[in-house]
Amino acid sequence: MKRTIPLWLGLLAFALLPAFAQTTPTAPKGPTGTIHGHVTGPEGASRTSGSVSLSTDEGRTNKFTFQVTSTGDYEGTATPGTYMVLYRQPDTAPDKCVDSFDNVKIVAGQDTLQDIDMSRKAFVDKLPADQQKQLAELRQHNAEAMKTNEVIKHLNDDLKLVSQDFRDADNARAAAAQALGANAPRADIEAKEAEIRTAKYTDVETLMLKDTAAKPDASVLWAQLGQAQLGLKKYDDAIVTYKKVVDLEAAAKKPNPQAQGAANAGLGEIYARTGKVPEATAAYDAAVKINPAQAGLYLKNESVIFFQTGNADAQVAAADEGIKIDPKSQPILYYLKGQGLVQKATIDPKTGKYNLPPGCAEAYQMYLQLAPTGQFAAEVKGILAQAAGVKAPK
Repeated sequence: MKRTIPLWLGLLAFALLPAFAQTTPTAPKGPTGTIHGHVTGPEGASRTSGSVSLSTDEGRTNKFTFQVTSTGDYEGTATPGTYMVLYRQPDTAPDKCVDSFDNVKIVAGQDTLQDIDMSRKAFVDKLPADQQKQLAELRQHNAEAMKTNEVIKHLNDDLKLVSQDFRDADNARAAAAQALGANAPRADIEAKEAEIRTAKYTDVETLMLKDTAAKPDASVLWAQLGQAQLGLKKYDDAIVTYKKVVDLEAAAKKPNPQAQGAANAGLGEIYARTGKVPEATAAYDAAVKINPAQAGLYLKNESVIFFQTGNADAQVAAADEGIKIDPKSQPILYYLKGQGLVQKATIDPKTGKYNLPPGCAEAYQMYLQLAPTGQFAAEVKGILAQAAGVKAPK
């Protein structure tokens, strides 16, 4: 979520200085010098259009005229002499100018810098009182916007760090194995993995606690904080944080379905891990409804977590819902369904083979069809080979 606030919210309609009728400028002849500068409006923003003219008779005749570029700059070549420099906007009347400077010298073979800065006190003091008041309000608004933009830039930089910390936490197992060596005892690798995860989640929590205090209305910051607290198993804190996301998004003019979905899915995981199955199911259902683009991911995660917590019925139900939404692209859902159902298998006392409950063999077979060389293929083939009345897979 990158939101920025426009720095310049509008331009003033300010008083015009009288000038005289213009004539078409001529190209310089003989020795020449150059002039350049930048045009700045009274509110401090660059002017990105208009023209700058050189006159020797107080604006009656424009000897040379140069267009202001989209960056607020102008430059040109003129014959040596002393000029009045006049700035006009595209809609300025020919007999007027917006700003002017006297006694600007062009010297042969030299460059002259002449900025047109209408934020200077001498220019502003000539504006009508109502325009000076409007300008003061605009400057204050711009100053606040600039401050807000600096805060937002800082927060976005922090979010990049947080994203990397979460990636590092996800890859903690590989990092632990690399640090300890492939032959290190499993218990040591798991302890190192937990150490890495805890450190990364702690870094995120510390950063997001600071950032949510700086900008408490940014739901994305609270969502990252909740994920870190969940990783640290600070479930009570995470519940409060995720509910904060839900409340902020409910009050938003343009709710962010990704933030809402992540918050509800986070609540679902916490409830699942703490044995609150109805609450977990309701939270995951809310995530699916709010952000259907990620429904398959939410339901897969729900099924995995119920698998990890030993709730086979909830595991199967979540897998079934995921299969309904996306029956082909996530083979893991069929494996999870089979693993949940196989808990109710019985053993035939005569043959010693499994009597699989309805739907179990079909789930395993679909897993093999979609992922014949998948992570769990060997395990699934072994189960089916020991199942009664099921053709052993090749």
